[in-house]
Amino acid sequence: MKASRPPVKAYQNEEFLKSPAARTIRILSEFYEPKDRFEKNKVLDTIVFFGSARIISEKESKKFLNKVKREYAGKRNFKQKIKEAERLLNNSRYYEEAVELSRRLTEWSKEISNGGSRFIICSGGGPGIMEAANKGAKLAGGKSIGLNISIPYEQFVNKYVDPELSFEFHYFFMRKFWFAYLAKALVVFPGGFGTLDELMELLTLTQTGKIKKKMKIVVYGKEYWSKVINFDALVEAGTVSKKDLKLFDFVESVDEAFNLITEHFDKYYLNK
Repeated sequence: MKASRPPVKAYQNEEFLKSPAARTIRILSEFYEPKDRFEKNKVLDTIVFFGSARIISEKESKKFLNKVKREYAGKRNFKQKIKEAERLLNNSRYYEEAVELSRRLTEWSKEISNGGSRFIICSGGGPGIMEAANKGAKLAGGKSIGLNISIPYEQFVNKYVDPELSFEFHYFFMRKFWFAYLAKALVVFPGGFGTLDELMELLTLTQTGKIKKKMKIVVYGKEYWSKVINFDALVEAGTVSKKDLKLFDFVESVDEAFNLITEHFDKYYLNK
């Protein structure tokens, strides 16, 4: 009689592992696998950059503007297309400033840690401001982390993320856990729903004392953010306290952001 094939072991059963019954195993995998890689790469803490995936570099935005001028000249929607292209060009300053800030912070961290793994630049791993942050880190010769998420559009791993520090998450909440857990500073550039979600969650966790470490939250571009969120109106309505607005700092320049972050680290995380 022919011997029967042994049953598949549970941890090799793909049908089970992808089923609702194994959801907790998948969630735990998104905790333990990144944890293992961070430890192997000796990543102690991070500086996290948030911001729009739709903000592109100055070079690319100028290229797009010239393309619009060529292809839409004389057409009915020319003015609208020009307006969109000029908006992209105006917003490109945030891309360039994210690159510069990331580069300077990486150079600083390499100096204070003798080329080690303190205050590593971390982004969502995709395009836009995320790409700019990772690009700045690589220009400075530092490590570069990307916490990517599987969604239908806009998101792909940019070329400046280190392969060994490139992660692909299924669960938003596990991705946000790793943003928060290692971060000692957060830089929030102009962005959309995702950036708002990330900023508000981190502010809430800080406000409620769930994050107990001294995290510096820097909100980049006061004009943009004051239009998007009326922080003063929240205080006037009594829905937040005036002291809650001290949980973050508005900045308008690379120098301002760099100084706030490095002074914060000097005060709370570096032994003199």
